[in-house]
Amino acid sequence: ETAQSLAYDPGSQPSVATAAPSSSSPPSSSASASAFCPVVPVRGAVVERQPRMLNFCVEYRSTNVDVVLEESSSVGEIKQILETELHVPVSKMQLKGWKTGDVTDSESLNQNFLLVISHHEAQRDYSLNFPGSKTIQEVKRNIYDLTNIPVRHQQWEGWPATARDDSMTLAVAGISFPCHRLTVCRRTSPAHTQEQSEECTDVHMVSDSEGDDFEDASEFGVDEGEIFGMGTSASRKSPMMPENAENEGDALLHFTAEFSSRYGECHPVFFIGSLEAAFLETFYGKARDRKPLAIYLHHDDSVLTNVFCSQMLCAESIVSYLSQNFITWAWDMTKEANRARLLTMCTRHFGSVVAQTIRTYKTDQFPLLLIVMGKRSSNEVLNVIQGNTTVDELMMRLMAAMEIFIAQQQEDIRDEDEREARELVKREQDEAYRVSLEADRAKREAQEREMAEQVRLEQIRKEQEDEREAIRLSLEQALPPEPEEEGSEPISKLRIRTPSGEFLERRFLGSCKLQVLFDFVASKGFPWEEFKLLTTFPRRNVTQLDPTWSLVEAKLFPQETLFLEAKE
Repeated sequence: ETAQSLAYDPGSQPSVATAAPSSSSPPSSSASASAFCPVVPVRGAVVERQPRMLNFCVEYRSTNVDVVLEESSSVGEIKQILETELHVPVSKMQLKGWKTGDVTDSESLNQNFLLVISHHEAQRDYSLNFPGSKTIQEVKRNIYDLTNIPVRHQQWEGWPATARDDSMTLAVAGISFPCHRLTVCRRTSPAHTQEQSEECTDVHMVSDSEGDDFEDASEFGVDEGEIFGMGTSASRKSPMMPENAENEGDALLHFTAEFSSRYGECHPVFFIGSLEAAFLETFYGKARDRKPLAIYLHHDDSVLTNVFCSQMLCAESIVSYLSQNFITWAWDMTKEANRARLLTMCTRHFGSVVAQTIRTYKTDQFPLLLIVMGKRSSNEVLNVIQGNTTVDELMMRLMAAMEIFIAQQQEDIRDEDEREARELVKREQDEAYRVSLEADRAKREAQEREMAEQVRLEQIRKEQEDEREAIRLSLEQALPPEPEEEGSEPISKLRIRTPSGEFLERRFLGSCKLQVLFDFVASKGFPWEEFKLLTTFPRRNVTQLDPTWSLVEAKLFPQETLFLEAKE
């Protein structure tokens, strides 16, 4: 937490005197405070991280109020808390004591400062972004990583007169916002350094001691390893990656959480999963969807690690470029067991040559960034980027690797398109052949159904004909014999014309019923259910008469010409 003390100013308004905040966050906190929201890691893994807190002590008359809030809060939020505690309206509050001058209610507590630091001997300028919560001591340690000048030998120009305590944060050190210029060089002797300190109040030095006189670092509240920026992983509160993780996914979850706590949320999105899973995600999809693989190899014992992570790997331009164009997988090489595990994985996926190459790199050459591309049926390491680089050089090498990858990707896309075109033609031919077979089969089945239907109808027709023939024969056999023409009984001679134009002639007794006439016509193949029997003149439908009437009663005596007509 960051502590700030507040003093009382007689009057109607509270006043604030700001002291040097002290931070409980790790010294290697991110040099960029930009809010970058990384994509949720693969397999839905979500890494939670405690926010950095600031503690303000406000003195108002005889009352002291402690205000604790996140570093991303604004001054206006402090006033709202004070209004609740002190019952003083926000409009009447005036907070004093900010070492950077008066601030507005909307101003954030974690502003970013751009430090342009000139290295006198190397004649080189470093443009470094730091949050306001970064301490002067942490800035000097970062400069040691860049210039190889130990903190005790650093001679500075440009620090304000108020910045005499290295535990002070940049936000309260009185430096210019948003950009402040500083100069650093290696001091030549203690006497010369003391002289500089007396002549210029802008000079800020950590110590006047040199060489063996700097054996006791406890007076600064830190151990010697931390001052040199070379503390081992064992001296840290939490290693970047556990030594005996059950699987690579759990190890990467721990790595991502620890990386975020050290360097902030603005960092590349690390793939959560095994190296083999990263290969499958990167190289074995469609050619248009493939990306090169960036393997980040971390080492806590390297003096380059802190600066590379905070200033290069976490630079917004690098983070954006990696997120858009690469799949980034990470591993910690600090522990020997993890190092051996990584070399085994490299041997399996790349071969012994790559593994042996990684073995040749010394600790102070880490961290490494390996750019890997899937080529045909093998995986090829395009580039190995060491930690002693700059943002511009890192970006150029990433872009160069991307150009090689895009050229290979275009070739793979052409091959894939040609293969898909051939497969499409084959599929179309197979589909046409299948449709043809299906049409032939449907045609054959239709013919078979038609033939079966014809057989069925023929069978029905035959059965109907057989049935009608049986009825006809039975009716024919049941007819009374035709009477003689010279008989004693009255005779009715009937002449019947069929629809085909033929005539049926027969004699009937005048006393015969009409039913006998109907049965005679039906025995000739004209059932009265289907045909009607009509007289010529006057036109009458005989089949509508009572079949029990005699021919005489039906006026079909002594002779009559009739004709058959099919019923509608």
